[in-house]
Amino acid sequence: MKTIACISGIFAALALSPLAQAMDVPESVTVPEGNEVAMETVGVGKIKWACEAKDDGTMGWVFKGPDAALNDADGKQVGKYYGPPATWESLDGSKITGTQLAVEPNGKGNIPLQLVEANPAEGEGHMQGVTYVQRLNTQGGAAPDMACDEAHKDKVEIVMYQADYLFYKAM
Repeated sequence: MKTIACISGIFAALALSPLAQAMDVPESVTVPEGNEVAMETVGVGKIKWACEAKDDGTMGWVFKGPDAALNDADGKQVGKYYGPPATWESLDGSKITGTQLAVEPNGKGNIPLQLVEANPAEGEGHMQGVTYVQRLNTQGGAAPDMACDEAHKDKVEIVMYQADYLFYKAM
């Protein structure tokens, strides 16, 4: 019970962080009014890409999923992000998945900024009541900048990345 109380305190302290308030967020990935930041984390990990045939028959790098730690402002792990499906899980066991609403490019080599509408949480805990997840300040993670053709079919590449994940709840 002490661990849950401690984690609750961490998330409460992060709820009004200056970083969340100062970000210049593109309109396409802006969270609708009536929601506020409930917790803020930094995802640090890897994204798996595979060279394979796409739906249109051409060869290309296909996103296979993330595997990242979600850390608080002090670098302490408070959750994890993995998939598919994309799942954000608190160390208290509560977790959410969601539906991507929008993405916004964020420079060469970086995965895009993203806005996700959360599905109802599984389990009791910090993810309970989360309405949206916003991915900002992405660094790395984009598809490999190397050939993906028949000669490289089924090749798997792991790309390191970092991003801020802001979790919102209705006010």
